[in-house]
Amino acid sequence: MKKLSLGLLLAVLAISPVLNAQKVKGSDTCLPLTQKEAEAYGKQGGKVSVTGGGSGVGIAALISNTTDIAQASRKMKFTEKQKMQQSGRQVKEVVIAHDAIAVVVNPNNKVTNLTRQQLEGIYTGKITNWKQVGGEDMKIVVYSRETSSGTYEFFKEHVMKNKNYKSSVLSMPATGAIIQSVKQTKGAIGYVGLAYLTKGVKAIHVSYDGKHFVAPSVQTAKNKTYPIVRPLMYYYATNNQRKVQGFVNFVLSNQGQEIVSRVGYIPIR
Repeated sequence: MKKLSLGLLLAVLAISPVLNAQKVKGSDTCLPLTQKEAEAYGKQGGKVSVTGGGSGVGIAALISNTTDIAQASRKMKFTEKQKMQQSGRQVKEVVIAHDAIAVVVNPNNKVTNLTRQQLEGIYTGKITNWKQVGGEDMKIVVYSRETSSGTYEFFKEHVMKNKNYKSSVLSMPATGAIIQSVKQTKGAIGYVGLAYLTKGVKAIHVSYDGKHFVAPSVQTAKNKTYPIVRPLMYYYATNNQRKVQGFVNFVLSNQGQEIVSRVGYIPIR
């Protein structure tokens, strides 16, 4: 019996760090940042597990109490906050960084500049060929994030002015899948968080006034010359604050905000 009890005790001790680990789930945009933050926090003795899936997935997990923090690239909806309240919990929002949404095309595409109106036309289906926006005679292959993505919703609201995506848009389950698809498809267009920009795709210069075209970068997001910028947030239940506060404070600290810069996003200060 003593041996059995000791074995059970050792088993509990072995898994307890996993059970006590804070869980962060949600936005794929936030994913590379939170992974780096969790890695650095772990070196100080903290334990954080991080998964993606999209902002909507993270917020749903927060509502169902299966994650401690929902990472989101869009604001929590009124209906989602209501569901939290119905479960007897209040929600806290913390802005951890800012992000510029980059519109990307294949490097072989000659088009460099697009207006907001042209992007709206492409994503609603009014513009279907690159020659309509100054490019060569080539079909536009439109990639988007899936509906659970905060980036999908932010792009729809701020770039498409809440008009519907065209039915033939190719929805991708993760940001990395958009990058890979645009790399491999000459006529492709997609949108990604700033930290996902790679040499394998070309970032479009965007204009909202039809005159000033600006490329996405940390600098242009900071000085507000690039027009598609949004906050990145953590949401958690206020009754869980003691558990999550250490990690949240770390992300907001000087060290945490340096990681924001290194990953490729914009610090909050």
